[in-house]
Amino acid sequence: MIGKTKDAGWEIGVSKTVAYPLVEVWEYLSGPGLAAWLGEVSLEPEKGAPYETAEGTVGEVRGYREREKIRLTWRPKDWDHESTVQVGLRPAGPGKTTVVFHQERLAGPEERAAQREHWQAVMKLVVDGLAG
Repeated sequence: MIGKTKDAGWEIGVSKTVAYPLVEVWEYLSGPGLAAWLGEVSLEPEKGAPYETAEGTVGEVRGYREREKIRLTWRPKDWDHESTVQVGLRPAGPGKTTVVFHQERLAGPEERAAQREHWQAVMKLVVDGLAG
């Protein structure tokens, strides 16, 4: 089935290449742009650090590699389960970066479809934020 893996269950990924250098994209996503993809929150860049956004989403940092990726558990206040979200960056040529949002451990195809829309909207916010 599309979007279902043996290990991570239902998952979704959204990616886009943007015309900004990786360092600039990282500084935005890990700083002022955090609100665009995660919510109003202060995130400790260390494994095991818990967080709670102003909107009530809770989780903990599972991995934080400077200028590469942030991986965390993610449970909005109206969900009865947690999923795993990762934002990753990779160079895509001079002055370009590919941004990838990936979410796994989703409840099923309906939640996967809803989260595809969510991450596509988030990507638009990120692109707009980078443009200033």
